[in-house]
Amino acid sequence: MENAKRLNPVQKTVVGVQFLFVAFGATVLVPLLVGLDPSTALFTAGLGTLIFHLITKGKVPLFLGSSFAFIAPIIKATELYGLAGTMCGLIAVGGVYGLMSFLVKWRGLQLINRLFPPAVIGPVIILIGLSLAGSGVNMAKSNWTIALISLAAAVLVSMLGKGLLKLIPIFIGIITGYIASACFGIIDYQPIKEAAWLALPQFVRPEFSWGAIVFMVPVAIAPVIEHIGGVYAINGVTGKDFVKDPGLHRTLLGDGVACSVAGLLGGPPVTTYAEVTGAISLTKITDPAVIRIAAVAGILFSVVGKVSAVLKSIPESVLGGIMMLLFGTIASVGISTLVNAKTDMGNTRNLIIVSLTLTFGIGGAIFQVGEFSMTGIGLAAIIGVLLNLILPYHEKESNL
Repeated sequence: MENAKRLNPVQKTVVGVQFLFVAFGATVLVPLLVGLDPSTALFTAGLGTLIFHLITKGKVPLFLGSSFAFIAPIIKATELYGLAGTMCGLIAVGGVYGLMSFLVKWRGLQLINRLFPPAVIGPVIILIGLSLAGSGVNMAKSNWTIALISLAAAVLVSMLGKGLLKLIPIFIGIITGYIASACFGIIDYQPIKEAAWLALPQFVRPEFSWGAIVFMVPVAIAPVIEHIGGVYAINGVTGKDFVKDPGLHRTLLGDGVACSVAGLLGGPPVTTYAEVTGAISLTKITDPAVIRIAAVAGILFSVVGKVSAVLKSIPESVLGGIMMLLFGTIASVGISTLVNAKTDMGNTRNLIIVSLTLTFGIGGAIFQVGEFSMTGIGLAAIIGVLLNLILPYHEKESNL
């Protein structure tokens, strides 16, 4: 397809909506899993993308959608601090991005690489994937037939799909599972009939909670690294160096502000979407204006009440089937992080960092002083970072 700069407004709009379609399944799946309004997630994804483009001077063709890294932390934090308190913690996540933005501007990527080497990031990503494995199975077993149909569809598209189809396995899996559920007669259509065509998303008013802030902030370590990888990926696709112009510090800041705004409105944190970057690579359309059209389309979809009602009617067995693939895939990314970086697991230092990070995270360790407590992925991430800074290493290991 021709470059987006040569497309007329109608063609740009069509391509922009197509890019939203690529991001749609993953963006609405996160809120469905954590109990948030999918329309709010669409709204905050669109708004967050526009904010990101504003801060990055409209130069970087990245779309920001719901982050899977925060699924387990949101579920756990909601149990501990309530949904409103959890939103306060998610707002604070933006502060981590802001801090990293400052550090990159001040010292460059060297400091980030020193704080978060693969031996730290790998096990944290593994924990993000495995922490909800049990929840996926529990949701799937409500109807194993439907769950396996959804899972099989997503797997087949991932392996055999071509072009844009290969980029939306989650979306195809959900649609296939939904159709199967309709054939089995297990979908309640009444809420869809009663839903208004136009309705505002269900925004959540945050409530201040120190506990939620402390719980959520360490979790942002992995998405920050994911963001850096996303920027380098779009560099490769476009042939431009966005790390230098507008600068990685700007992209980090843009992502962070978008995360905070999402939390302020009751949506999940956002992150750069590799699916859309893949679609850009396929279509060769790299104009950031097309991504902004996708963002506006997401906002428009978010106020269609019927869309929200349809999404909420998806049976949990369908979501469970998708989760079984999704969270295993995330854990595999963590393993790939260690493998691709050629992390030497025969090295005692690396072995200790990875082992203790996994043990604290999977074992459910809790650090508590008075009313202050930290557990789960956040505690494991802090343990990994501290061990990496404290444990001695030889000069030849400094690249780990």
